[in-house]
Amino acid sequence: MLEAAFWTLLAAGSLLVGMWLTFLLHPSQRAIGMVMAFGAGAMISAVSFELVEEALAVGTLVLATLGLAAGALTFYFGDRLIDRSGGGDRKRSTGRQSEGSSLAIVLGAALDGVPESLIVGMSLVVGGGVSVSFVAATFLSNLPEAMAATRGLGEAGWPRSKVVRLWTLVVVVSVAAGVLGFVLFVAVPSGTGAFIQAFAAGALLTMLADTMMPEAFEFGGKLVGLFTVGGFAAALILAQL
Repeated sequence: MLEAAFWTLLAAGSLLVGMWLTFLLHPSQRAIGMVMAFGAGAMISAVSFELVEEALAVGTLVLATLGLAAGALTFYFGDRLIDRSGGGDRKRSTGRQSEGSSLAIVLGAALDGVPESLIVGMSLVVGGGVSVSFVAATFLSNLPEAMAATRGLGEAGWPRSKVVRLWTLVVVVSVAAGVLGFVLFVAVPSGTGAFIQAFAAGALLTMLADTMMPEAFEFGGKLVGLFTVGGFAAALILAQL
């Protein structure tokens, strides 16, 4: 359980790293877009080779497909609910968060981090050890998320202390989700585990397509395609090593 907490903290801790990098370096939107594309590519690779492949190995195609659909629909409707509550622009780097609700922004940021944190905890049970490539992909994808949102929150008038509290809370929730993933996965049969992995994969892919990739292209331009492939290749190499 402590190991699950440690690895989840390492993966989710990049939210705080991204926040402080933004405070210190004031990166441009174009730079954030490039980093976001690299992180999205790494997460797509991890979803493909760590989650879906493993779900198919321990379960059936039908079970994996149902899990993907359930995860995608759950994130979609949860995200829409948060959007309507004022958290739709929580990851934007343009300051549009000023038009939303602080509570919805917090809940939305937590929603984005829960699926990947669950899987970090679960991976300790599935393979007898943590999936380093998935932890690395999560770290890389969280980094630009925090950078974009921190820039946007600052432009929306949020004081630094409030931004720090936001990301600290999200990291705490993520660590709790990682521990929960470890505890739950110990008690479930392999078929159910396959469904949970596919569920997380569906939620993560929906999140990437809905938030990270559109903004990466908006601010990074056509070069984001190359950075996305670079992130995918980096996570693939880690998985093979």
